[in-house]
Amino acid sequence: MQTVPDTLVLGIDYGTDSCRVVVIDAANGAELAQAVAQYPRWAKGLFCDPARNIFRQHPLDYVETLVSAAHTIAATPGGTELLAKVRGIAVDTTGSTPCAVSAQLVPLALLPGFENDPDAMFVLWKDHSAIEEADRINEAARAWVNAGGADYLQYEGGIYSSEWFWAKAAHLLSTNASVASAAVSFVEHCDWMPALLTGLTSLSGAVPPESASRDVFAQLKRSRCAMGHKAMWHEDFGGYPDDAFLAQVHPGLPRIKKTLGTETFPSDTVFGALSKDWSAKLGLPAGIPVAVGALDAHMGAVGGGVEEGVLLKVMGTSTCDMIVGPDTGKTVSGICGQVDGSIIPGLLGYEAGQSAFGDVYAWFRNLLFWPLEKIAQDESPNCQAAAAHAKDMLMVWLEEEAAKLAPGKAGVIALDWMNGRRTPDANQKLKGALANLSLGTTAPMIYRALIEATAFGSRAIIDRFIEEGVHIEKIRAIGGVARKSRLVMRIVADVLGKPVEIVSSDQCVALGAGMFASVVAGIHRSIPEAQKAMRPRIEAVVEPDPAAVPVYAALYQRYKEFGTFIESWNLENTFQNVAGSVGVSSDIVS
Repeated sequence: MQTVPDTLVLGIDYGTDSCRVVVIDAANGAELAQAVAQYPRWAKGLFCDPARNIFRQHPLDYVETLVSAAHTIAATPGGTELLAKVRGIAVDTTGSTPCAVSAQLVPLALLPGFENDPDAMFVLWKDHSAIEEADRINEAARAWVNAGGADYLQYEGGIYSSEWFWAKAAHLLSTNASVASAAVSFVEHCDWMPALLTGLTSLSGAVPPESASRDVFAQLKRSRCAMGHKAMWHEDFGGYPDDAFLAQVHPGLPRIKKTLGTETFPSDTVFGALSKDWSAKLGLPAGIPVAVGALDAHMGAVGGGVEEGVLLKVMGTSTCDMIVGPDTGKTVSGICGQVDGSIIPGLLGYEAGQSAFGDVYAWFRNLLFWPLEKIAQDESPNCQAAAAHAKDMLMVWLEEEAAKLAPGKAGVIALDWMNGRRTPDANQKLKGALANLSLGTTAPMIYRALIEATAFGSRAIIDRFIEEGVHIEKIRAIGGVARKSRLVMRIVADVLGKPVEIVSSDQCVALGAGMFASVVAGIHRSIPEAQKAMRPRIEAVVEPDPAAVPVYAALYQRYKEFGTFIESWNLENTFQNVAGSVGVSSDIVS
């Protein structure tokens, strides 16, 4: 049996659909063991209503999948020995994904009476039920500045999103009296997991022996990454916005603010030590350091090799575009914020992204496959298995046929705002659109137009960064879409007119978490040092086609013109007005 290295760390990556646990050798970045567990309740579609943009996840999904993944690793040859030698842990999660919690930092969904209340669960990043509250925040921010107050949105890109912390908290306080009464605070998923693992809180609400005080909020180290990008924290404000400002959004927010403290912490900071309870559950050594948590895209950017001048695209169900640089004192408008130390400590972290990317392709696949799926539901298990295989193959067939179309020959123009627009200039009320359809339009033509639309959305983000003076030398991509779809990456390179480097690892997000774990464990002195030792190689460089670049430059202008038209038309309000004029319930068109 080979000797187990003494430089092992654990990266725990909570994505939209699953928990991934990876044992990594911090000496060289080698992934020695991994396991993935799908959230069981989420997989059944529980507690969600996509038609109303409501996406909630039960905290037990997070707990059960972490334990399951660790047990899967332990069951593999040598897995128990690997886990026993881990020296540090770091956790990343989606975000902003906050949850209402009790005075003991327990998610309300774990308490009697709230078990099946979606409002007592974690509100997933892509939940857009708080659009009205986000509007109130933006209106209050403008009025506050006009009255001579601080500009609380200047480091958030100038526009607050319904995807973020305060909007979601205000929405739950406004719409659910039981949750509003029971909620002592709200906590991001990336902050709750380290608190749970270190014994600061428990699943039952009982005070764990590792927690020296009942005032858990005084001990909770909130993530600089999450709270800076999503909750308007900034040292210029002495923490969070003024109580009077928050009260304009909802009168209950000032009391929530009191539980947040005034400090946040970068993820090269030790949150605490792994508790004995969780040591036993996961098969890890008790007392090893657990890092302050962060959002998945930010740790993924670190794992993929983000550095000054390198824009890192995390390409999955949505996208996040990350870059770092020195603080020049200039703010960038229309992005998801710029926060000191949110990606690499000591540098300003810039975040942008698209609310839907791979989700756009999945939507089209599901749309086409709906009749067969409906038939298969009532048939035998063999028929259902065949249908599932055909559904997977549908994407292959669509990509093969779409790849045969020359740029501009599909004739269809699309907008990628199926889940609203995150950046540039957040507007979650926007919807996707298709134009220039005819009786000769085929499914591959529409599919290619959707890919082109997502690529145009990527270009809009990069153009905004460049216009605002952010220096970009290279574009690097990680994630499932980046590695699996040659057509998507070819079109992205053609639309951007720049080469795109593809990073080799499927585990860049967990690997990034492992880099932070290596720093809190004392294996590496800094994140740049950890990146140098652990970063995966570039497996491919997708070069733009010189003949396609000018074609897509012209089509990009059409995309922008189409977007301007749709945005000015305000389709959602049009339908609401029509429904109201004929006496149709607004619920029908919401």
